[in-house]
Amino acid sequence: MLKQLSVLAAPADLANMTKSLTIAVTTVILGVAAIPVSAQVPEITFNLVAQPKFSACLGAPGGPEPTAQVIVQRGELNDVLILRAQHLRPNLAFDLFTIQNTNLLPSGAADPAFTNFGLAWYQTDVQADSSGNAEVTIKTILLDQIFGFDPAAALAPTHTFHVGFWFNKPEDAAACGFDPTKPTPFNGEQHAGPNAMISVPNPATNLGPLCTGSRKVGSTFVCSE
Repeated sequence: MLKQLSVLAAPADLANMTKSLTIAVTTVILGVAAIPVSAQVPEITFNLVAQPKFSACLGAPGGPEPTAQVIVQRGELNDVLILRAQHLRPNLAFDLFTIQNTNLLPSGAADPAFTNFGLAWYQTDVQADSSGNAEVTIKTILLDQIFGFDPAAALAPTHTFHVGFWFNKPEDAAACGFDPTKPTPFNGEQHAGPNAMISVPNPATNLGPLCTGSRKVGSTFVCSE
């Protein structure tokens, strides 16, 4: 008799249980949806800008203005950077670095407040072919987290969010006013010419293009790693 009464009461209990379960599941779903997800940009593209002072030595005489595009694809363990350049002076050699600072403003004009390029990482050589085209690919940590540090030199972790390439031979820029007797260290022999093309900062954050997300700290922006 007691067993029969229990069975008869089950539909009402089941309805209450179903209602409670529905509320609980809905709460869980809403709770999961409310958790913020930090979406990372899977790929970026940006242009490099020719140094105004040395652009005449970079391109072929009477030819189109040199151009260069950078594509960076995010990977699970590291990233892939593809550089493509066009209208370069045929057969010129260059050296590509990621650097802390650019000497250009977002407009591409020279930055009057520029002092130095800061920390620089040598990444690869770049070689123009007989048609003035160049393409090179590197694979390393690039987006948002590329940095270097040196405790012995009191250098704190420092990001290199800009990309640029330098004339490999100082003499290649001499006709544009560069002094070959005062080479820069931007090649494997630390005996290079001036910067040829470089990235410009984001006009809103002043960060280099390898930083894909930023946050404001005080009056400046830092990269969200």
